[in-house]
Amino acid sequence: MSNPIRSTSRRDFLKVTGTLSLAAGIAASLAACGGGTTKKKASGATGDTSKANKDGAIVAGISYELGTNGYDPATTSSALTIAANWHTLEGLTELDPADRTVYNALAKETPKKVDDTTWEVTLRDGAKFSDGAAVTVEDVIFSYTRVLDPELKSLYRSMIGFIDKVEKKDDKTVTFKLKQAFSLVPERLSIVKIVPKAAVEKDAKTFDLNPIGSGPYKMTDNGSASQKVVFERNENYNGPRPALAKTMTWQILPDPATRTNALTSSTVQAIDSVPAADLANLKAPNKVSTVQGFGLLFAMFNQNGKFKDVKARQAIMYAMDYNKICDNGMAKLATPATCFVHKAHADYKQAKVVYKYDAAKAKSLLSEAGVTEIKVLASNHDWFSSVRAILKENFEALGVKISYDEKKSSDVYSTIDGDPNAYDVLIAPGDPSVFGNDADLLMRWWYSTDVWTDKRMHWKGADSYTQVQEKLDAALKLTGNDQKKAWGEIFDLLSEQVPLYPIFHRKTPTAYNGETLVNFRPIAITGLSFENVGSTK
Repeated sequence: MSNPIRSTSRRDFLKVTGTLSLAAGIAASLAACGGGTTKKKASGATGDTSKANKDGAIVAGISYELGTNGYDPATTSSALTIAANWHTLEGLTELDPADRTVYNALAKETPKKVDDTTWEVTLRDGAKFSDGAAVTVEDVIFSYTRVLDPELKSLYRSMIGFIDKVEKKDDKTVTFKLKQAFSLVPERLSIVKIVPKAAVEKDAKTFDLNPIGSGPYKMTDNGSASQKVVFERNENYNGPRPALAKTMTWQILPDPATRTNALTSSTVQAIDSVPAADLANLKAPNKVSTVQGFGLLFAMFNQNGKFKDVKARQAIMYAMDYNKICDNGMAKLATPATCFVHKAHADYKQAKVVYKYDAAKAKSLLSEAGVTEIKVLASNHDWFSSVRAILKENFEALGVKISYDEKKSSDVYSTIDGDPNAYDVLIAPGDPSVFGNDADLLMRWWYSTDVWTDKRMHWKGADSYTQVQEKLDAALKLTGNDQKKAWGEIFDLLSEQVPLYPIFHRKTPTAYNGETLVNFRPIAITGLSFENVGSTK
């Protein structure tokens, strides 16, 4: 979540930030998302939608629960809320949810490069928010200014850090002044969703609970009380991808058996995060698809204490039985990481260090680092429940005292954000490719944002941290193969230092009703997308 992608691809992404995506088995597996420069495409989505009932209803089952933060697009990082915002809000540009190509959304036409550090964007004629207010240049400037404001502490600030100023050229055109030349401007503009300045300034808390946007749908129930998120068609929408259904309801179903039963009983028309055991059992009219993407499970290390020693971090990476984890724990829907990005990514290069199961080496490194006790904390999301049992067994075989705990994702981060000594090793899912898929963005999500590097890893200020920042900034000034080579050098450094590192990249399984959903496309990023999707019901 976001992301320029060079080659079109589909879905190993959306379970939601961990993040899961759609459909596997009956439909063939789709190509993986690429990286690098996103191809441009026409704003209109493709596919035959003639069978969609214009007064129809879409009903889906979502695995992720509501996060502790709300829906404000400048601050939310929850998989469910991000996916909801795809349908109710717009950026100047957007990335197609399935093939990740960039298209014009609130922008009337492709962003115009005036010179190396100046870009202009003209707003779509007649664009309105769901409350009927016109979308203005002032709203655009306000939306970017909020994200760039250090006081807001937006996780997205680092993704658009190349922007110096956002200025009004005229009543329809915004000028972006850059700090330096940057080749991925059209893609990165999709990260910031445009919000109404007046509504946010009037009551930011109310906006956070139910944002007003210019997207094809508007939210009528945010799920906080009902355990379902409800949308209606935004009648003020005049963009290229209108809602093809009158209503849409997302039932929040964190229990995997309940989700699968909801699909097979036709209570819902699509579910994310299909349990591996059910992939081969779902029958027509239901379809299943697994799509390879960047989505991963990672190990993160608290460098506030004994894991400041890189040997301790490397020990944990060698302690994991990757083949057993991927083949048994993930039912072969995952591949051991050989780089920060997955093999199908356009910027992939095998990293200098590729971790393989070596318990003896892990024990030796722990001994050298003087580690005799480890606090392991894991997210308890169901899609990698079998993996956790294997990891727990691997860690307990290290011959040191292991304290192991599992919590909901929201509780995991509130715990470690509130106590710098709450953990030594964190095991959790992640998928910033919901925002974009270029190597710079994916790395900056974890390795440049203070929330992660300072508050969580306690890595900020280390020599390796400084090296990564310098190398990332230098790579931004490059293009083509030179840029790819520079990113490869950072992959090597990360593989050695492992402040946070992938255990595996996975395919995302999604299931859907092939008869009642029209033009549904599995995606490789966390969440479900119903953009340009209709219903016969």
